[in-house]
Amino acid sequence: MGAPEPNTALERLFRESGWTMRQLAQEVNRIGTERGTPLKYQQPSVHQWLSGHLPKESVRPLILEAFARRLLRPITHSEAGFPQAPGDQEPNHPSTVEGLLDLGRRDMDPSRRSILGVSLFAVALTVPNWPDVVGRMEAVQKGHVQHIGMADVQTVAAMTERISDLDDQFGGRTARPMAAAFLVNTATPYLRAEALGSVRKAMMGAVSDLCYITGYMAVDEGLHGLAQRYYLKALELAGASEDHLTFCTTLRGMSVQAVDLGHGVEAKRLADAAAAASPKAGPRMRAFLAGQQAHAAAQTGDRVSAQSYLSEAEVAMEKAESQSKAFGSYDPASLLYHTSQVKFELGDVVGSISAMRESDKIRQSVYRRARVRHRCTLAERQLDLGHLEAACETWGLALEDYPSLQSGRADDRIKTMHSRIRPYLKNHTARDLFERARLVTPSHLMSH
Repeated sequence: MGAPEPNTALERLFRESGWTMRQLAQEVNRIGTERGTPLKYQQPSVHQWLSGHLPKESVRPLILEAFARRLLRPITHSEAGFPQAPGDQEPNHPSTVEGLLDLGRRDMDPSRRSILGVSLFAVALTVPNWPDVVGRMEAVQKGHVQHIGMADVQTVAAMTERISDLDDQFGGRTARPMAAAFLVNTATPYLRAEALGSVRKAMMGAVSDLCYITGYMAVDEGLHGLAQRYYLKALELAGASEDHLTFCTTLRGMSVQAVDLGHGVEAKRLADAAAAASPKAGPRMRAFLAGQQAHAAAQTGDRVSAQSYLSEAEVAMEKAESQSKAFGSYDPASLLYHTSQVKFELGDVVGSISAMRESDKIRQSVYRRARVRHRCTLAERQLDLGHLEAACETWGLALEDYPSLQSGRADDRIKTMHSRIRPYLKNHTARDLFERARLVTPSHLMSH
């Protein structure tokens, strides 16, 4: 058999990227690690791909995402000279309801194999603008559920609230399968039922909120591509129901996801889109949005904008606290977390520690996962400054809550704790912490 034909399409993308073969291999490896499947590609592999040897099917989406991040546009299989992926034969635009059922069913699959391929964060995601989606949802097919009323809308809203509470206290792995099952078996069929116009609109808003929460829990599990798909469904339904609140909350959630993954420019774009979609924001909502704009701006190195947004968030929060605690979980503890992140991104580690400690002092007890994650972050920064005893004390506090959680993000922080503390095991305090941690940490998270 002769040698394969060179992949001229891939060669074109490679030239456009301006990368060396080594740089492309490094980026594919980095994205593999992000997906939870570490890779060790080097220059010869890239040379083979360009020469026409087909990369493994599981690696092709990583190569496409690497180029998408570099070139800031979506890259298809055919544009890279790869054969169509099996999933690409589906219709390009399934209806919102069909798409949601498909997404939920895959998510309910205990093997989870079907979602691995979509669990990759896509930087060049096309996010709809408010005018593009408002009121444009296609006519919903009629299903088996007969007629729905406002009581059914309240059922979805109440279930969403319970799921969100469980998520805060116990983590996304506990609550997300329940959310997916409720979406497939109850909430999505409601979208097909007969209803008055006002009830239909309210139901789309309620299901939109449920999609947002389910996406948020997928982020917690590290399934970033899956989360983006839930978020896009939330945007579609929020637009269709003219629900500004869920629309901009979802965009902000997408910005939080991006900034936590280190994609500052994309995070800033999404945070600004969230603010633009919320023209009538009250002071607490304004603080909620401006705090995120500040964090994203700081990650891009834009010190002036970051400080300006942070000041705006502080003024808005002061106003909100003097009125009522009307909006969700964004409170002074959340704002202090954003203050800490802004200071850290701009190089003020001492200031970031001080703000994170203040945030921890006033955080409400129900937010158990946030407490564990942020205490671990605080300990890491204390150790960065050489404060080993203080770091061990903070990590010790995090360990008190950790056994109650089923959270990928909390797991990541505890895994980091094990690797950071290992060099200090001759220290008595560090050794005590390590022994305590071993009793409550799953073995696969402990570095050897």
